[in-house]
Amino acid sequence: MPQGVPDTIPDDGLTTRQRRNQPVLAVHTGEGKGKSTAAFGMAMRAWNAGMRVAVFQFVKSAKWRVGEESALTALGEVHEQTGRGGPVEWHKMGQGWSWLRANADHDDDHAEAARAGWDEIARRLAAHEHDFYVLDEFTYPLHWGWVDTDAVVATLRARPGRQHVVITGRRAPATLIDAADLVTEMHKIAHPMDAGRKGQKGIEW
Repeated sequence: MPQGVPDTIPDDGLTTRQRRNQPVLAVHTGEGKGKSTAAFGMAMRAWNAGMRVAVFQFVKSAKWRVGEESALTALGEVHEQTGRGGPVEWHKMGQGWSWLRANADHDDDHAEAARAGWDEIARRLAAHEHDFYVLDEFTYPLHWGWVDTDAVVATLRARPGRQHVVITGRRAPATLIDAADLVTEMHKIAHPMDAGRKGQKGIEW
């Protein structure tokens, strides 16, 4: 796709503008580093375009704060104060699922918390509450069977409006990959940990 020009033009009856403005389902998977980082970079682009951004982090501890969370939260504050960009929400599985009445009851039941998180996301998709969703590490609840992949794909395919969704994590189910418009697989060629070096601030978080 040189210079943003598609290699082929489908005979789908749509205009170039209609085809360009279709919502995108993206999946970042594979064993290499950078899946979430790329998704958060896309979220920053969405914020700059004035989109309503929402991040939902699965698996990671509610106490774990990555640098992108601080950056996107700050951008949300910029929107509130100046009107620039768009609003930003950031939610984490566990106590970050603020819609659960008794969050502590779900601390030890990660499967139930993951299902509750997806149920809320599905509700928001139906209500078109956001324009850009990052479902970070969502492939794991799907891979482990905590959340039904077929139901997720059906919901994503039926989402109204122009809502973009990016899903990250290793071992993305084939059904999800087949449904996606954009799939990127990260392959590890080299990593500092291969040489015994632990993660460091500014690189890993």
